[in-house]
Amino acid sequence: MNKEELKYQIAVTLLEGIGSIGAKKLIAYCGGAEAIFKEKKAILLKIPNIGEKAAKTIIKSNVFAEAEQEIEYIQKNNIQAHFYLNKSYPQRLLHCEDGPIVLYTKGNLDLNAQKVISIVGTRKATVKGKAFTEKLVEEIALHNPIIVSGLAYGIDICAHKAALKNNLQTIGVLACGLNEIYPKVHFSTAEKMLENGGIASDYRSGTKLFPKQFAERNRIVAGMADAIIVIESSEKGGSLITADLGNGYNRDVFAVPGRPDDSQSVGCNRLIKQNKAALIESAKDIEYIMGWEKSSSSPKNNQALLFVDLSEEEQVVFDELKNGEAKTFDDISLHAKMPVSKTASTLLTLEFKGVIRSLPGKMYVKI
Repeated sequence: MNKEELKYQIAVTLLEGIGSIGAKKLIAYCGGAEAIFKEKKAILLKIPNIGEKAAKTIIKSNVFAEAEQEIEYIQKNNIQAHFYLNKSYPQRLLHCEDGPIVLYTKGNLDLNAQKVISIVGTRKATVKGKAFTEKLVEEIALHNPIIVSGLAYGIDICAHKAALKNNLQTIGVLACGLNEIYPKVHFSTAEKMLENGGIASDYRSGTKLFPKQFAERNRIVAGMADAIIVIESSEKGGSLITADLGNGYNRDVFAVPGRPDDSQSVGCNRLIKQNKAALIESAKDIEYIMGWEKSSSSPKNNQALLFVDLSEEEQVVFDELKNGEAKTFDDISLHAKMPVSKTASTLLTLEFKGVIRSLPGKMYVKI
């Protein structure tokens, strides 16, 4: 970790009234986080949507001492800070315009695993809802997905515990800094998660908890995953916000149907009725829609791949995905040294041949 670089990266997040979208625009125009603070006001004013107020905020900013304090805190507490232009940053979040500039994590996490699923739902989960969550996680465990949720009461904590029970990595996204676990009653579960998964937040340590932050953190819960599964939801709630965000990010969204007179199924039924979520009754529905049935790593399937004929160009593109990590279209095209149009047609051919699979956000992975 380069402390000097990180100081400026964190400092950008401390600028009041700028936000993730504005900060990314500044970084792109100025050429880096440090360059923002060294730019002249006249230049800052020429950047689209960066007005007089924002320019003054940057010029008169006094956030470096606070940024240095944060660096000291994360070093003492084994916290990792992932800047959005670094390789360690969750690549799926790169395709979310409002994704965080810096994501703080603690634990043993794989932020760019091949399969990531977010499971969300009501805080007032029913016995039936909890049982469904536990069974679903158990059934999809053979695919080894990472389970993401918000560490909240109800369906969230049930999903985390089910993941731990089935030896799956699980990530809890907090609406406050990593110095505090909310709700406190879930502290012991969060501690266990650090051994196989962990916790994440885009809020610096010491950030006070406000209600609006729960909705803000849901963009990370939605953006980090390939799919969002809503188990139970009332007419209003954070899980519906997560589902809407997932649709906006072009993620697959699933919902479990319930009885029309069940208050904790109103939200799920509405998502299905409005075609905002696919109806699921078991893990088989997820496997089918996500294409996980074909991606089983059985010896039989691996043996079959040995006999797939690939052209020279197809082999070059396929080799870019051989390590099993998901890669963006742009990365594949760049490293394969292949024109964009040719890369697109080659990737499509490889999909037809059943050796790669496309993911949300123009990402691809080897089957």
